[in-house]
Amino acid sequence: MAKHISDILNDNRISFSFEFFPPKDQKASDTLYKTIAELSPRQPAFVSVTYGAGGSTTELTHDLVTRLQRDTDLTVVSHLTCVGTTFAGISEILDSYHNSGIRNIMALRGDMPKNGAPPSFDFRYAANLVGYIKKNYPDMGIGVAGFPEGHPETPNRLREIDYLKAKVDAGADYICTQLFFDNRDFYDFCERCELAGIKIPIIAGIMPATNRKGMERMADLALGARFPARLLKAFSRAGNDDAGFENVGIHWAAEQVRDLIDNGVKGIQFYTLNKSKATLKIYESLGITDSKNLI
Repeated sequence: MAKHISDILNDNRISFSFEFFPPKDQKASDTLYKTIAELSPRQPAFVSVTYGAGGSTTELTHDLVTRLQRDTDLTVVSHLTCVGTTFAGISEILDSYHNSGIRNIMALRGDMPKNGAPPSFDFRYAANLVGYIKKNYPDMGIGVAGFPEGHPETPNRLREIDYLKAKVDAGADYICTQLFFDNRDFYDFCERCELAGIKIPIIAGIMPATNRKGMERMADLALGARFPARLLKAFSRAGNDDAGFENVGIHWAAEQVRDLIDNGVKGIQFYTLNKSKATLKIYESLGITDSKNLI
């Protein structure tokens, strides 16, 4: 029987995990499986597989998730978005996962249509999806997203926590956060969760900024990721040295991880972008050879 992520998070070890996205061609597939082979010896607590915007990679996600479940010893979490979907469509996916031995889902609302037109759907919010899974697939573990820097669609931070609490009350087992670059944002988020009565484990999402183009994409795609002035100054000192820029980003992320560990974080998820170099360098910097030996 596949492990539930909540069971992994509730032991005394710090959980390290990796996120991948489904490849769209053979070259990308080769890169991904090379990355998985390089990261697997670090014995992650689990790996997660994303959807594309608007659920655009549904079939690719399904193929990757089932292949990892079948061909590796990794515990696999599949992202599942619900906006624009039906009860029947979600059930078909969940039945397939269940039959493949997959018991962990990251339940997400997904992106609303860019034209602003409300889609036809049976699920309006991620909380609706969480409740549906909990009722109809009670042996599935369920993760949900959290936003330490705030969600751009919910400028009212009090209401934002209310929405998160609704997902927890619907049956979520743990929270995995959007990436952030200032740990104070994460700690503040955790304290606000505690004040709201949210007591499930919270995993911190970490993604090193390793090049300028990637940093700009993070700001665009990662719901407005905030770059602290100290980090920007360090990047500025790197000038046009691409290797220097990469080293700054990896060092910053490693120090984030070190601080999170010192402050008792339950788990850390690395957003790998299907590459292993930055994550392996962080492990090396922290002297970690095996995630399962990290207490």
